[in-house]
Amino acid sequence: MVTMADAQNYLLTSGKYRAEVASTGAGLRALEYDGSALTETWEVGKKPPMSAGLVLAPWPNRVADGKFTFGGTDHELEITEPSRNNASHGFVRREEWTLVDHSDARVEQSIDVGVHQGWPYELSVTVVHELTESGLVVTATAENNGDTDAPYGMGFHTFVRVGDVPLDECTLELSAGTRLQLDPERMLPSGPSVPTAGSEFDFTTAKPLADVWLDTPFSAEVPDDDGKARHVLSAPGGPSTVLWTDREFDWIQVFTADPAKDQAYPDRGRALAIEPMTCPPDAFNSEIDLLILKPGESWTGTWGMEYRA
Repeated sequence: MVTMADAQNYLLTSGKYRAEVASTGAGLRALEYDGSALTETWEVGKKPPMSAGLVLAPWPNRVADGKFTFGGTDHELEITEPSRNNASHGFVRREEWTLVDHSDARVEQSIDVGVHQGWPYELSVTVVHELTESGLVVTATAENNGDTDAPYGMGFHTFVRVGDVPLDECTLELSAGTRLQLDPERMLPSGPSVPTAGSEFDFTTAKPLADVWLDTPFSAEVPDDDGKARHVLSAPGGPSTVLWTDREFDWIQVFTADPAKDQAYPDRGRALAIEPMTCPPDAFNSEIDLLILKPGESWTGTWGMEYRA
């Protein structure tokens, strides 16, 4: 049996960028620019705290009660978040991925999702982490290898930081004008998406993060001419970590790890996750932005990160 202690750690370098990618969950273990951390990290061979950096598939976030209906068939997934009675984050984040290719600046890994309780669909997923002179580019592909249509969603549990600057000294700007309302007890949708303008959830201009707590799905807007939505965590004086998504990842979940909520990130305390997602929580039931892959069909989406001076 393969354990996390047996996991591989792939080093990538390009210019001033350096990254480490784990074989467990195809997790982004570290990203740095000129020695300054752009992501939270964890010790090699240990369990990533709060699923940091891991791939979430074939659904991100939660499925209410683990139940959904697709193609006229009822399914009941294993409950993996017992405190809220949800099926959480898919099947692949704690599994060992297969190495396809590794070079100085690129690593490609793949996994067969497999058949599970309540999940009869045969999918394979491939994730490429690549460093360029402009930063990190992550390309994700999913393929339906079965003989029936299959539902699909994907996310990445990415924690961002700006060097060693404490989170409460940073500001956050999101390319997002709406948020999905959630039930705070179960973190499931409790109403439709609503505009963020003028509310405490309005981050369309940079806003201080001191005393701010979020566990919120936002729908990404695309204000930039290149078709990318950019979300920016900035330190005093201007250095920033930018996470961008293409139109395939039209949602982000923004989550604040916080000791006051009994959710401290080890050795950091407060920390911020900006999670690219193809769909919002419980999309298997709401069908909002749910991907449907026909037999033999594949899907591809990209996102990335960069340092901004």
